[in-house]
Amino acid sequence: MTQDSRLSRMLHMLIHIDLHDGRATSETIAQMLGTNPVVVRRMMAGLREQGYVEAVRGPHGGWKLARDLADITVLDVHNALGSPSLFAVGLAVDHPDCPVERSVNATLGEIFDDAETRVTSRYGNITLADLIPDIKR
Repeated sequence: MTQDSRLSRMLHMLIHIDLHDGRATSETIAQMLGTNPVVVRRMMAGLREQGYVEAVRGPHGGWKLARDLADITVLDVHNALGSPSLFAVGLAVDHPDCPVERSVNATLGEIFDDAETRVTSRYGNITLADLIPDIKR
């Protein structure tokens, strides 16, 4: 099962931009993340729309932060990426009329909702600046 690593990748990239020159091109970011510049631009679009990054044109252009790392939470980045599902596990919908499937789905759904609420709450309490002390150690 494939994991969605966009959140981790974007946090990685935003902190790199801040710690280095304050700017990075899509090509530089793509090389750092082992992906294609088009993928980087696609992921950055949501961050740009939410006002977390800006695209600067020209010979010294690239992506730059539009806000301080202390003003961006992990939840902000998660939401800018379209709030991807936190779980690879899902509910069965093969037999919607089956009372057993409905019961299992209701119980698992409550557990998933509770877990997602707890995780997103934690995301909202962690800024990108909070992640830096671990990097500098």
